[in-house]
Amino acid sequence: MDTIDKTLQALSSFVWGPYMLMLLVGTGFILTVILKFINIKKLFFAVKLVFKKGNSQQAEGDISPFQALTTALSATIGTGNIAGVATAITLGGPGAVFWMWVCAFFGMATKYCEAVLAVKYRRHLEDGTISGGPMQYLTQGLGLRWLGMVFAVCGAMAAMGIGNMVQSNSVSLALKGAFGVPKLITGIMLCLLTALVIIGGIKRIGKVTEKVIPLMAIFYLGFGLLIILLNLSRIPYVLQTIVTYAFTPCAAGGGFAGAAVAQALRYGFARGIFSNEAGLGSAPIAHAAAKTNSPVQQGLIAMTGVFIDTIIICSMTAFIILLSPDVWQSGLTSSSLTTHAFETFLPGIGKYIVAIGLCFFAYSTLIGWSYYGEECIEFIFGIKARTPYRWVFCALIIVGSYVKVTLVWNFSDAMNGAMAIPNLVGLLGLSYVVYRETNQYFQERG
Repeated sequence: MDTIDKTLQALSSFVWGPYMLMLLVGTGFILTVILKFINIKKLFFAVKLVFKKGNSQQAEGDISPFQALTTALSATIGTGNIAGVATAITLGGPGAVFWMWVCAFFGMATKYCEAVLAVKYRRHLEDGTISGGPMQYLTQGLGLRWLGMVFAVCGAMAAMGIGNMVQSNSVSLALKGAFGVPKLITGIMLCLLTALVIIGGIKRIGKVTEKVIPLMAIFYLGFGLLIILLNLSRIPYVLQTIVTYAFTPCAAGGGFAGAAVAQALRYGFARGIFSNEAGLGSAPIAHAAAKTNSPVQQGLIAMTGVFIDTIIICSMTAFIILLSPDVWQSGLTSSSLTTHAFETFLPGIGKYIVAIGLCFFAYSTLIGWSYYGEECIEFIFGIKARTPYRWVFCALIIVGSYVKVTLVWNFSDAMNGAMAIPNLVGLLGLSYVVYRETNQYFQERG
């Protein structure tokens, strides 16, 4: 077992190593240049599209454009926004936050391209629903069905692990620590709550996420904003600390081990990509289901997801941790560091806020990733595999809640990263299609 664990750790480290990180961010850079910095020029327009009520009901698709965004965000906004940011600061120092922002900036262009291609190359299934994502644009756009199959296999495995058992395990640990809830009880409740949503398919998922995502964002950001307002005078220190240590080594202090600039860059990129998933190919599966006749409009809406996830929510977590050197230099890591930060500034209730936030975020990830896995399974085995998959997915939630998931984490983490390879082939190979669609759309708008 130890040999298997070490092998999987090595595989995960390779997949998420510096070459893959540079490939992901580099692809975002190339797409940003090709699209003439659409992530800056059209961000405000994209935000307006998110809240625009149009005639999408007459367009093809299963869910509204906003529901597609919230479904993608439900999978994207997860434990990485709480635990992942803290880990980046622990291992890379405060400068890691700056590189998370850089990663998000280029990731916005990547996510835009993913959604444009997902809508353009989506297809109708025999039950009337729509299927799209990397497996479809690799098949329909590049004619590489075998590469689409590689993506689907990796996506299905990642959904069972990082999108399922890892999440239920995080929730069970959080509730056990904060409220003393037995892990098995947490697993059963999560299983039932997830089943109520995903058994109804993408339409029910969309209806739930459009309510749950804004609610959980308001809850977490509300308390976070309160802490920041109470410590507003410290924000210049936080910003200075982030920028300074993005380009200079951060010395050891307190329980903090110190970090070189290379560490800040590596962990900033790694946690940023892990959080917003730009380039991994997961989110376009949800955006493909949107009721829209315009791939470009859905691409712009998808682009805002990276902004919301990393620039807003991850930054909120980072700012609270960095408000005091006694907090970020404490030697704690992961969700323990975030809990310590909230408890420092909101004594008595901080730990409960983080625990509830973790539960919200992990539950939303379960819902979003269940759909990603379902679409991957459908691509591999056909539409009849959907219902059995949903029941297996729900059962694994219980398993994940009370067993150690180290092996599952390492394996699914590797599969999650491996999804990016075929997806990036599709993005770069079809970048001319995105460029053409984008130019045509904005020329027609005048």
